[in-house]
Parts: sequence; C-alpha cells; structure tokens
Amino acid sequence: MTSRSSIRAILESDALLERLAAVEHERWAHWQRYVHEQCLLAEDGSLVIPRDLVERWSTQIATPYADLSEEEQESDRDQVRRYLPLIVKAVTGGEAPE
Repeated sequence: MTSRSSIRAILESDALLERLAAVEHERWAHWQRYVHEQCLLAEDGSLVIPRDLVERWSTQIATPYADLSEEEQESDRDQVRRYLPLIVKAVTGGEAPE
C-alpha cells in the first residue's frame, strides 16, 4: 500500500503536473473550437456569441455544480474522466499514458 506522503509526492510531481496540463490544454482547445463554431463571424474578424448561448452559459456560470441539471453534471463528469486515469495510474504506480 502506498503511504500518504508517497501519494502526496506523486500528486505534486512535475511529471504528473505536465501530463495533466496537457489534458487541460486539450480540453480548453476543444471548448474554444466549439465556442468559435457557435459564434457569428463579424466583418472585422471578431466573433459574436448568439444571445441564447450568452444566456445559457451565463446561467451555467452562476449555477453551483450541485444545482446543475443531470445532463450538465454529466458533461462535467466527462471532463473529469479525461484526467482521472492519469491520477489513478500515478497513485497506483501504473504507467500514465503520454
């Protein structure tokens, strides 16, 4: 069994941090592609977010996780599932995927 101090060292390691940061960048880039696809391209090259999406996303931003719909919570869980295998493998001594 791995000790708490060993687990803490693993979770604070630079290697795990970099792997998780890569997953975070992938997640962020995926979201930005989605947002850009939903927007309207203005003549000056700026993007305009449609009103219904502004309202929806503003509501989601202001809503605590526990108060989100089951569908919205599942979307957040899907994002965590991208990170979780790296953390589990790091803590259990398995090799984390690159």
